[in-house]
Amino acid sequence: MKYVQEAYDTNWVAPLGPNVNGFEQDIKDYTNSKACTVLVSGTSAIHLALILLGVESGDEVLCSTFTFSATVNPIVYQKATPVFIDSERETWNMCPILLEEAIEDRIASGKKPKAILLVHLYGMPSKMDELLKVASKFNIPIIEDAAEAIGAKYKNKAMGTFGELGVFSFNGNKIITTSGGGALVSNNPEHCDKALFLATQARDEAPHYQHSKIGYNYRMSNVLAGIGRGQMEVLDERVTARRANHAYYHEHLTSDGLSFLNEPEGCFSNRWLTCILTHSFVKRENIREALAQENIEARPLWKPMHMQPIFENYPVYTNGVSEELFQKGLCLPSGSNLLREDLDRVIKVINQILNA
Repeated sequence: MKYVQEAYDTNWVAPLGPNVNGFEQDIKDYTNSKACTVLVSGTSAIHLALILLGVESGDEVLCSTFTFSATVNPIVYQKATPVFIDSERETWNMCPILLEEAIEDRIASGKKPKAILLVHLYGMPSKMDELLKVASKFNIPIIEDAAEAIGAKYKNKAMGTFGELGVFSFNGNKIITTSGGGALVSNNPEHCDKALFLATQARDEAPHYQHSKIGYNYRMSNVLAGIGRGQMEVLDERVTARRANHAYYHEHLTSDGLSFLNEPEGCFSNRWLTCILTHSFVKRENIREALAQENIEARPLWKPMHMQPIFENYPVYTNGVSEELFQKGLCLPSGSNLLREDLDRVIKVINQILNA
């Protein structure tokens, strides 16, 4: 409220101002990034990242299939082709083995992919060492969709800072929020300078309005950036709360009938959502429906993009992992403000189903 009130008191109610600059600095400091541009959404950040890497009509972008559609939509905005890559089981993120196979196959067919767009799903870091090795071998830049992963780390380095560009989301459902918003980070300041230019309608330097490129209205409001500045001050507390939720679920859901997404060595997840895997679709639905009867919302894991009607005709390299996860997995209530009694309500219902 302090930062928002300051925006009103100083009449900085616009897509620029002290909070915008301050929020960008906060993100740079937190992630140890050299540059940051805050924007209206994570989707807009992905869109600009693709433009910055020269993705155009007819190009191909290798993309995680196990994700939300906002990861993929900007590829189509650019009239490029998403090429979907399935997950590996340990982190549920992009499989390095399939990625390499896909690149070799696309190159053999005469089209080298322009970029790799990978996702750190549910706040769990991807296998970055292996993925970076593949990307480097073929000299293909990586965009990290870290929309769900601010506060997560791989080998003590912030997610979003491994690739050429990283993307965060501050949508209302994220671990911290500006109501709506996102950010683009990079260790190449030129990328963020160009992103700022494009995000403010690509206005050329001139005393009049002059434009030599297509621009976008993607810049974050100073008011919302004020919310973001306050949220950054409690981000570590939110991560602690989410991780405590996961630990409590893990301790008290003890049946052999389910499993959790565990942290591989070197990974520090923000545990944005706690997810469980059941033995079957039927069991998952039994749990979900029982929770719903108690006015407790739980959702299936993401339906893979290659199974979505709008994307089902695009190329896909699959091993069946994401389809199985979708059939058997469930996201549990995971909010940072959940009380112990809330968690106990969820646990009681699930254990009743598992032990029936």
